[in-house]
Amino acid sequence: MTPTAPTKPARVLLYTAEQRARRDESVWTLIQGVLAPAQFLVFLVSLVLVLRYLATGAGYEIATWSIVVKTGFLYLIMITGAIWEKIVFGQYLFAEAFFWEDVFSFAVIALHTAYLCALFSGALAPDALMGLALAAYAAYVINAGQFVLKLRAARRQSEGLS
Repeated sequence: MTPTAPTKPARVLLYTAEQRARRDESVWTLIQGVLAPAQFLVFLVSLVLVLRYLATGAGYEIATWSIVVKTGFLYLIMITGAIWEKIVFGQYLFAEAFFWEDVFSFAVIALHTAYLCALFSGALAPDALMGLALAAYAAYVINAGQFVLKLRAARRQSEGLS
C-alpha cells in the first residue's frame, strides 16, 4: 500500500457570485465601509479618555459622553449592518457567513447597553461604570477583529475568483 497525501478540506466560499454582486452593488457596503473606521476612531478617542479618567480622576464627563457616542455608533453600525446582510444574504442577521460575528456582536451590544442602563439609572459608581465600559470595549475589539478577518477572507476569495 502506498500512502496517500492528505486531502485539503474543501474551501468554503464566503460569498456566492450572486451575493458578491449584491455586496458590490449595495450602497450599504459603502456605508459600512465608512462607519466601521469612524467607529474605531471614536473608540480610540474614548478609550484614551476613559483611561485618563481612571488614571487621574479627571474628565469623567467627557469620558462618559465619549462612551455614549461610541455606543451610538455601535447601534448605527449594527442596524445598517443588518440591512446590508439582508440585501447580500437575504436575512437581517445570522447569515451563515457571518453567524459567529453576529452572535458576538450581540454580546458587545449587551455590554454597551448595560453601560447605558447603569449610567442613566445611577446603578453603578463612576469607576464601576468605566470598568463596564472597558469590558464592552474589550468585547468590541474582539468583534472588530472577527470582522477584519472576514474582510481579509473576502479579499482572498475575490482575488482567487478574479
